[in-house]
Amino acid sequence: MPPAMFGPSAKPQSARYLSFAEREEIALLRAQGCTVQEVARRIGRAASTISRELRRNAATRSGGLEYRASTAQWHAERSAHRPKRAKLALNAALQAYVQDRLAGLVEAPSGVPVPGPPVAWKGRRHGPRQDRRWARAWSPEQIARRLPVDFPDDIAMRISHEAIYQA
Repeated sequence: MPPAMFGPSAKPQSARYLSFAEREEIALLRAQGCTVQEVARRIGRAASTISRELRRNAATRSGGLEYRASTAQWHAERSAHRPKRAKLALNAALQAYVQDRLAGLVEAPSGVPVPGPPVAWKGRRHGPRQDRRWARAWSPEQIARRLPVDFPDDIAMRISHEAIYQA
């Protein structure tokens, strides 16, 4: 039975990334003395992909820069992991706050709908469309700047607009 590091990952890998079989093929072809261009031609990838793979994932333990598929796979899997979970995934209250404002479904504790930010209407062709959902929704920038106002003492209720976009 192969070690766990050689087994299939929990989720299938995208064709965008090199597979372990492709890395083995690269190692074999490089050991035979093939050039980067020849390796790329044989496995059907761009030469820049192969060059980058050889540069990033070379085994340096022996002092040289030999390419080993197992070491390269380990490096690739290690660098693919996100070091920590996203802030919105960890904080349920923050996630609910952000989702409600993005959807335009903001209500006060009494159940009264809270109006979204003011939207300037120019009315050029079709007149105002204030009944639309996106007119009531808040932008990530507006949400990020409103959090310190609504939660001045709670540091956990802070997030940047870039993190909201990413989530």
